Amino acid sequence: MEFLVQLQDLIEERKEKMPKGSYTTKLFKKGVNKIAQKVGEEAVELIIEAKDKNDDLFINEAADLMYHLLVLLTQKGMRIEDVIQVLEQRHKP
Repeated sequence: MEFLVQLQDLIEERKEKMPKGSYTTKLFKKGVNKIAQKVGEEAVELIIEAKDKNDDLFINEAADLMYHLLVLLTQKGMRIEDVIQVLEQRHKP
């Protein structure tokens, strides 16, 4: 969990500074529609890999999906902690 927070901090820094040559910068420059499209593409790729028997490819696609989700959350002004809060609220006894 702590690493995801740190990763999103880095993503926010990239959004603020927009360093040249950064893949994250390229995503932010393309806007929310392209970022959301990437989340969808990564989700589909994860589903495809889930059906196969290559756990390495599957876990790498899961990582790609998480990264792009963090970029989308950042673009929308939200944090991974916001998602966790919703999940925690849904699972209170």
